[in-house]
Amino acid sequence: MKSIYIETTIPSYIVSRGSRDEIVAGRQAATVMFWENERHKYELYVSQYVIDECSQGDDNMVKRRLALLKDIPIINETEQLREFSNIYCDLLKIPKRAKVDSLHLAACVTAGIDYLLSWNLAHLGIHTFIKLKEYNDKHSLHTPILTTPNDFIMIDKEEVNYG
Repeated sequence: MKSIYIETTIPSYIVSRGSRDEIVAGRQAATVMFWENERHKYELYVSQYVIDECSQGDDNMVKRRLALLKDIPIINETEQLREFSNIYCDLLKIPKRAKVDSLHLAACVTAGIDYLLSWNLAHLGIHTFIKLKEYNDKHSLHTPILTTPNDFIMIDKEEVNYG
């Protein structure tokens, strides 16, 4: 069974109020569709970083986000994970304020997760995937496919080969 790392934007889009912005509303709908129809076909994982991010903000939203994640296994932090995070931060020029994005990547690499599911396209999009894959291939490391719920629903229908 394939595995998916659920990044913080996924539970955030699921519980957020409907947006008037068409792009955001489309992302919300795709995320809910994934959650309701597709997630059961995969092994889901999160990290403590996701739990920590989902624990911030409005108390009602925090409860709703954490309820979605309560039965999902947590990838443990390791020294190797922290080392990869530092490497990825430098390699991908991720600013210090967004370091958690390199931690998400490192969690997927160290745990051998197949997909990193996120709407964070600034640091976890296709440009990141290309650099990450090149580095990881050179060092014989696993590379997760970085994808969105929109793309993921299509991946389920037709296997995509990125490598």
